[in-house]
Amino acid sequence: MTVAMSDLATRLKAGTTITADDTLAIRRIVWPDGAIDPAEAEAIFDLNSAVKSSAREWVDFFVEAMKHYVVHQQVPVGYVDEAKAAWLIQRIDSDGKVDSLGELELLVEILEDATNAPESLKSYALAQIRGAVLTGSGPTRNGGTLDPGSINADEVALLRRLLYAQASDGPGSISLAEADMLFEIKDATLGAVNAPEWSTFFVQAVGNHLMAHGDYRPLARDEAARLDAFMNDTHVHIGGFLAKMFRSAATGDFVRELGAPAPLVDHDAEVEADRAISPNELSWLTVEVKADATLDPLEEALIAFLSAESGQKIAI
Repeated sequence: MTVAMSDLATRLKAGTTITADDTLAIRRIVWPDGAIDPAEAEAIFDLNSAVKSSAREWVDFFVEAMKHYVVHQQVPVGYVDEAKAAWLIQRIDSDGKVDSLGELELLVEILEDATNAPESLKSYALAQIRGAVLTGSGPTRNGGTLDPGSINADEVALLRRLLYAQASDGPGSISLAEADMLFEIKDATLGAVNAPEWSTFFVQAVGNHLMAHGDYRPLARDEAARLDAFMNDTHVHIGGFLAKMFRSAATGDFVRELGAPAPLVDHDAEVEADRAISPNELSWLTVEVKADATLDPLEEALIAFLSAESGQKIAI
């Protein structure tokens, strides 16, 4: 970190706000080399924690800079590593709460932008969103609000973004942990004045967990690193390359190393199989529905949706 950045950060932490002009000054110091170094990342997070009354320009810069540092400044690009995930969690937890104006948005944008992230970060983000929706208050980055005790349209949109993010717990689909969270939020907000979007989202998201077919799985970070290294290898090894290719032709090992798709499967059959509600899925649903000994309107809507979409008579 430069002396200029250190001096500016010290001055701003002594004040009560970070203005648009202050943000522009930090941008001019940080971005010329196109990267955020660790000391700069620490200073930016310190500023965000210390000065809570800040211009929108600061919040935008904070999210942009920290997302770049966590998602794009390692190899392979787009794969959040364990060290960056641990650092981010520690920094957000340092003041005991998630700032809905910047830190909450940062968590969501990281999982939207990243190709994959450690399970620790996915679980942490899920817990923070749950807490924000159930008990959080204050403005969000997009101009919405968090309302404790109920679910408004902005909170539904936040849930939708996280649960369908590329690097979420279930990319493109709803995982068991996410479905469990949705039931927990539903039970905690029954009887509240919730946004109409909440009922629709709850039914469709849980239905996705039980019925959707998802065959996309991002490469693990170590596999992506091997592929990245191969693609960026400028040395000529044509003899070894061809020898390896021919040796592996019978088993397909070589093409798998290059990230080639798996052998073709009967996609239509898999989709139909996933659409059906299995005994294990019905058992899970039964436990969730009977947890409070009542069949509430959202559960009734969910059962009706599942019966119509699966062609099965779902009885709880």
